[in-house]
Amino acid sequence: MARAIAINHVTVIVDDLAAACRFYSEELGLELLPAFDLDFPVQFFRINDHQQLHVTEWDDTPSFRGHICLQVDDFTAVFTRMKELGAIDTAPWGLVRRLPDGAMQMFVRDPAGNLLEINCPESTKVDEAIFSDDLVQSDAGTFKSGRDEGRGKRGADATLYPEG
Repeated sequence: MARAIAINHVTVIVDDLAAACRFYSEELGLELLPAFDLDFPVQFFRINDHQQLHVTEWDDTPSFRGHICLQVDDFTAVFTRMKELGAIDTAPWGLVRRLPDGAMQMFVRDPAGNLLEINCPESTKVDEAIFSDDLVQSDAGTFKSGRDEGRGKRGADATLYPEG
């Protein structure tokens, strides 16, 4: 059986391509790439050597909980900047937190309202001072929805970073 082997790119829909380009390039440090000669507003960004983010302008409605996740190299700096921008959104998935595997996690909105998960592995140094912020959960844990309807595989060895 054939299987999917990688995520090549993810596309987000925005209502202002210029504002989105500034956010993704200036706030998250993504490199602009040339896009194909399409007949609609679009910008490609390099995430790394194997993955891209495609940003395109259309009339659309952002998802409340659906999101893409970007790993960052300096969680503290991104947390500080996103807080300054008022971009941190705790409504869909709760407070900024350290997950049980040690990874850090927060959710932010881009200028068009798209939800982004920002995270880093346990090995990334995080300034412990952020845990005194009201937007940050003080103890490690996961989001609790109150639904009490757990389905799907669970385990104590769950992690966002299975490769270590």
